[in-house]
Amino acid sequence: MLARLSLPSLPHLSLVRALWFLAAMFAALILLIVGANAWIVFSTRGDATSDVSKLSHAQAAIVPGAQVRPDGTMSLMLADRVQRTVDLWNAGKVDRILVSGDHGSWHYDEPDTMRLALERAGIPGRVIFTDHAGFNTRATMVRAKSIFDVKSAIVVTQGFHMDRALFLAKAAGIDRVHGLTSDLHGYGQKGTESDIREIFARVKAGLDTVIDTGVMGGPQIPITGDGRASWGPQPPRGTPAGAPGD
Repeated sequence: MLARLSLPSLPHLSLVRALWFLAAMFAALILLIVGANAWIVFSTRGDATSDVSKLSHAQAAIVPGAQVRPDGTMSLMLADRVQRTVDLWNAGKVDRILVSGDHGSWHYDEPDTMRLALERAGIPGRVIFTDHAGFNTRATMVRAKSIFDVKSAIVVTQGFHMDRALFLAKAAGIDRVHGLTSDLHGYGQKGTESDIREIFARVKAGLDTVIDTGVMGGPQIPITGDGRASWGPQPPRGTPAGAPGD
């Protein structure tokens, strides 16, 4: 009788263990998310401002890419980053500008789109460097150090992105780095989505830093030289960055 009574308890015991395991895994995941976000946010707190006058002079502005529309025009977030970079330049806060983004094809070209907008704003082409392999924020910062030899920088990006960008810049070896926030508009649903996505992007940034995931290399183009050496081939006519009049 006792043996028969003990048999039904075995599936129940297995279920309890499975539930405890799932609960432990969920708790570990929450701790990872909270821990990574706290690490990144608190390690960079106080290193960014929206006031250009409060920033010390730096060797270069680093401008990470953001969405370019199919017609080649900048998204509002990207346009705001470019405008704040113009403000930095006009205030004499930087000697060079590094625009870095995704240039996966001639029909999607973040760095040239930013460069052309900066030139139209009156910034000399010789001081604008383009990084065509800045496929994510970590790649932008690692390449800023390893390819362009940036030693001090002001990162220009939105507030939701700033902590991660500064964290990755420091992790890449750019010790003297500060940020200029570029929240010149409200971004509506896009802004809300970015805030949520950033929570998980910080976790990935922390893991990529610990694991030291690979980033595309290339020949060195010192930021102290002529930026035009980094431009690469002229975008073909008919592509967004090679449109007539640009």
